[in-house]
Amino acid sequence: MSALADSVDLLIVGGGINGAGIARDAAGRGLKVALVERSDLGGATSSASSKLIHGGLRYLETYQFRLVAEALAEREVLLRTAPHLVHSMQFVMPHVPELRPAWMIRVGLLLYDYLARRQTLPRSRAIELDRSGLGAGLKPGPARGFVYSDCWVDDARLVVLTARDAADRGAAVLTRTLCTGARREGTAWRVTLRQSDGGERELTARALVNVTGPWAKQFLENVLGIATPFNLKLVQGSHVIVPRLYTGDHAYILQNDDRRVIFVYAYEDRHTLIGTTEVAARGPAACAVSEEEIAYLVRAANRYFEHPLTVRDVVWGYCGIRPLFDDGAANPSAISRDYVLRVDAGAGAAPVLSVFGGKITTYRRLAEQVMERLVPWLNPVRPSWTAASPLPGGDFSGNVDSLIEHLCRRYSKLSPSLLRSLARRHGTLTNRVLDGAQSPAELGEHFGANLYAREVEYFMRHEWARSVEDVLWRRTKAGLHLSAAQQQAVARFVAQCSNTAVR
Repeated sequence: MSALADSVDLLIVGGGINGAGIARDAAGRGLKVALVERSDLGGATSSASSKLIHGGLRYLETYQFRLVAEALAEREVLLRTAPHLVHSMQFVMPHVPELRPAWMIRVGLLLYDYLARRQTLPRSRAIELDRSGLGAGLKPGPARGFVYSDCWVDDARLVVLTARDAADRGAAVLTRTLCTGARREGTAWRVTLRQSDGGERELTARALVNVTGPWAKQFLENVLGIATPFNLKLVQGSHVIVPRLYTGDHAYILQNDDRRVIFVYAYEDRHTLIGTTEVAARGPAACAVSEEEIAYLVRAANRYFEHPLTVRDVVWGYCGIRPLFDDGAANPSAISRDYVLRVDAGAGAAPVLSVFGGKITTYRRLAEQVMERLVPWLNPVRPSWTAASPLPGGDFSGNVDSLIEHLCRRYSKLSPSLLRSLARRHGTLTNRVLDGAQSPAELGEHFGANLYAREVEYFMRHEWARSVEDVLWRRTKAGLHLSAAQQQAVARFVAQCSNTAVR
């Protein structure tokens, strides 16, 4: 990984999925790139999504056809380039006639299939819930339904591995680093950075990209001193995790009585995820799942499932703030999820490009469009390249199950459960994580939930993990499975290994 130079072609401020994607794209085009993130990679919105790679079926109701088509095309790209992180999933929609007529849903699904064009996933179809076996756990009621396919993703790991690829291609990736000031000096920016230990340094950059998510407007106005005539609408989306509600690997998309839809799917083997809410957020600061949101999601699930839930069944909840470009829509659910790019550059002045909005599915294409907009200032030596290049660990043929089988043969003394966890986190980089270990004893302390000291050290040396939260809730979801004592053991180990962290 490259050290931070005194002068770069492109400085990216913000280490969410879009920032990481832009850094990867730009570094692969031969540019000198730096990315700075004030906390952890994907530490805000990008690790708090619904964890779905999808076209956005419900966006068809608001006629966002271009966004849906682009997202469906990107779904195919991610299936090819990140097969360890992205997998297909069937979505079952029980039909409730009083909410939407069957013909409307069928037409929408046919349009969804059409916009997908050369998709590799199965096309949608109507089903009888009781006969198909896809009504598991549902109350007696809706006999008919529909099924279509989309994908699930480990969102936090998608961010980290995208940043890893950027670093491997020469980008300097600095976490816990705040951009405190920037001023134009002719055709370059003079930027001041402050690290977590209080140390400061300056560098120059030919161009800036502001991809700070909910803080994008604040960054422009307060750090760069650039007035902005437009606004962001900040929408809080919350999810809750409960004990497993039903058998099967399929997901449900449920129509709620307010005409919103709720996703429900199996999560981390023994749990079920329910989400998401959409309520106006007061500001970009860290959010918390409210009691009202928990009650809303529990009530939506109880409308359909036989096993009754109460708020006491919620074992964990998380939320993120979606920064949506203000298009004038009064209803948060109706605001476009499309992204908007804005460039500020006077004659002969260094540019700053700001990213507003967007969704995790389209991050790679967004990065391409950012680079296209910056060509007049940066003139990269190579063309776009990311559509056919796998992310780290994704360079294998077949599906992840075939990789797991290969690993089980190679590491016959390690448990298949452990190898499955490692393969889904690291893909072919599992070999690098294990570093020749052939027995559990060689992996160091076992904290529980298939998390060993060897992997924690890897997170810190190669994936910018610096805190116990980075390890337990973003690099893994082991925090959902470990006791308080086990989590404290991880925290002690992280503290002991802090001098090995990527800096």
